[in-house]
Amino acid sequence: MKVNYLFSFLVLFISISVIANEKYNVLFISADDLNTDLGCYGVKQVKTPHIDRLAKMGVRFDRAYCQQALCGPSRASVMTGLRPNTSGFVWLKDDLRLLMPNVVTLGQFYKNRGYYSARVGKIYHYGNPREIGTNGRDDALTWTERFNPYGIDRSQEESITVYPESRKGAGLGISMAWWDPVSEDTDHTDGKVASKAIELIEKHKDEPFFIAAGFFNPHCPYVAPKKYFDMYPLEKIEMQDLKEAKADLNDVPKLAMLRDGKKWPYYFNDITPEQARKCKQAYYASVSFVDAQVGRLLDALEKNDLMDKTIVIFWSDHGYFLGEKGLWYKRKNFERSVRAPMIISGPGVTQGGECFSPVEFVDIYPTLVDFTGHKVPEGLDGVTLRPLLKNPAAKWDRPAISQVHYNPKQQGYSIRTQRWRYTEWNEGREGRELYDHQNDPHETMNLIDNPEHAALIKKLSTEVQKYSKTYTAHVPPKIGEMELEIFKKK
Repeated sequence: MKVNYLFSFLVLFISISVIANEKYNVLFISADDLNTDLGCYGVKQVKTPHIDRLAKMGVRFDRAYCQQALCGPSRASVMTGLRPNTSGFVWLKDDLRLLMPNVVTLGQFYKNRGYYSARVGKIYHYGNPREIGTNGRDDALTWTERFNPYGIDRSQEESITVYPESRKGAGLGISMAWWDPVSEDTDHTDGKVASKAIELIEKHKDEPFFIAAGFFNPHCPYVAPKKYFDMYPLEKIEMQDLKEAKADLNDVPKLAMLRDGKKWPYYFNDITPEQARKCKQAYYASVSFVDAQVGRLLDALEKNDLMDKTIVIFWSDHGYFLGEKGLWYKRKNFERSVRAPMIISGPGVTQGGECFSPVEFVDIYPTLVDFTGHKVPEGLDGVTLRPLLKNPAAKWDRPAISQVHYNPKQQGYSIRTQRWRYTEWNEGREGRELYDHQNDPHETMNLIDNPEHAALIKKLSTEVQKYSKTYTAHVPPKIGEMELEIFKKK
């Protein structure tokens, strides 16, 4: 009996030790310019069954906010756990290693601990679509390997329809443009991204991995196989009335509209509401295309028995306007621009959880590190969301801070609490905004001059200026200078 008891105890001890020492994988999935128009976020028109499936497997963060609604700075903040004002990364042309040569990025953290760390597609900033198929502005130290597939959306750009037609050839990185070829998913860049990521999952399933699949859609130009366009009949696509949209902006500070005011509506001159409607249809088609690729990745985890060993996170770099207030694109401090999807699933994560507390993208780094059993590095600006993954309704008092950076002398900082969004432009000298999300979720009425909220405004102003006063001005280097400096440091 004693021998049997001792044997059972040793088996139990060994099993517990194996479990304690097991390294969870991370599947790190991002989309480009994706807002929260998703089925699991309550927008039933948009068909996203696979992202919805992931939400049922884990926690959907309803109020997740980027730190800066611009691709480069936002992605840098995710990968470093640092705010733009901490890292200095506030421009698209900034280079992370020039600003912080010794920073340990998220993928690098795992690589340093024996994980296979790989990127397929866009994680750091790329000029989209111009730099598809290249390393873009990627960080080599983050990865063990990196891959840059490209498809017909890049190789056959001449087939893309551009509005207005006079802009044909002017560049597609900021464009009202679309294409709906009769094609297979794997003819396109994002289909190839999914295929390569699946190949890596299968190849490295027996070792701990941090695999990042970065999709380029639904960033413009909005290109996807025709079957996804067919899911959205054009007559079902709704656009806000422009008279109503204009009225929404009557009480907004001029600096908030610096990039959009002279080009309103829809950013480019001579864009008609019907052309905008077509682009919104194309955007939704691109979203469903990305969703299908997410489904392929989840299927690969299930096929290889990795679901119980893998933390899966899905996120986008920022939100996106699709004609609301007559606006298009990002780079604004409105909710529509800084709020983005974030879903996390994995062993021990509450299934089907919905978290309504404000959280930030700088929280992603410490959360993944903590949840995969590692010690969170000191000096990060974010905090672990592990308590919310266990209990999405847990008490949470931290606000979310976002910013717009036009130049060193024109900036706006926004704070989002459970109920309120408060924004200051140049520390309030160029205007302020206050929106009550309990009664005005679309931010149509600026309450800044309401005396009833004077005490609240003072409190929020004190809080947001803790961040706005940390900025140190710098001018981004020219590309040639940047590459020269990187060469010198090698």
